[in-house]
Amino acid sequence: MLAMRLFIAVILGTFLVVIGCQSSVLNSQTLSQPTDDYTEYMWEVHQDERPVPTDILAQVPAEDDAVSAEIVTYGTLEGKEINGYLASAMDIDGPLPGIIVIHEWWGLNDNIKTMTRKIAAQGYRALAVDMYGGKFAKTPEEARKLVTEARNNRDRLQDNLTLAYQDLEQEKNAPKIGSIGWCFGGSLSLQTALLFPKTLDAAVIYYGGELATDPEVLKPLEMPILGIFGELDRRPSPETVKAFETALNALNKQADIYIYPNADHAFANPSGARYNPEAAQDAWEKTEQFFSKHLILR
Repeated sequence: MLAMRLFIAVILGTFLVVIGCQSSVLNSQTLSQPTDDYTEYMWEVHQDERPVPTDILAQVPAEDDAVSAEIVTYGTLEGKEINGYLASAMDIDGPLPGIIVIHEWWGLNDNIKTMTRKIAAQGYRALAVDMYGGKFAKTPEEARKLVTEARNNRDRLQDNLTLAYQDLEQEKNAPKIGSIGWCFGGSLSLQTALLFPKTLDAAVIYYGGELATDPEVLKPLEMPILGIFGELDRRPSPETVKAFETALNALNKQADIYIYPNADHAFANPSGARYNPEAAQDAWEKTEQFFSKHLILR
């Protein structure tokens, strides 16, 4: 009996040690998993905001002033038309360069339409794409749902961007094409560059939460890139931005990357709580100069 008890004790002790080891491994793996999920971070920084138009955006040229603007269909996905907002500069001879405008996590709302007219007024045909299938958010809860649905179908996002590019190139006869996006759209502006690494002529990224830092991923890019980021942002963090810049520089890519001091995520959005007017104005001037240099035909 004593021998049997000793045998059971040894077996039980071994079992507990194994379970304890497995538990330690599991806890270690859990702690090592990233907890700063992109969508949750977007929720954190925007949960107290509402996408309300501001007086600053109201100063942008209205339709039929310096630009013409209209809702257009730029393609079909899964049997459904995809509609965007097209703004074109008026009284300019010759074909207009095209710019794909990609909305932030709120969707294609009045703010983005106004920014699209602001871009077009500089001498472009700007197409604001709709990544949410005709929906846009008025509350953070709605935005969280829409961005989650969109990110769960990455192939559809890429197909959408491809249709926009093809529309500007083939239907609008744009001699050069660039892209710009903010927040959620900033990541997609980089994605547009990766989709058209040899033919996109310029890409502007405003605090895109997901940045590729692998040189092998960035190697095919041939267009100049302008990156606008905030020092206080955590997604992407300054460390990630610097890794992005380092990879581009190592590949001899033409990249101008700026990290604005005391600027947070969405610092260029005048309707947001983190709006930084000085940084936003400087970033916009750099954006105008960048597009003019690389897209305007001389």
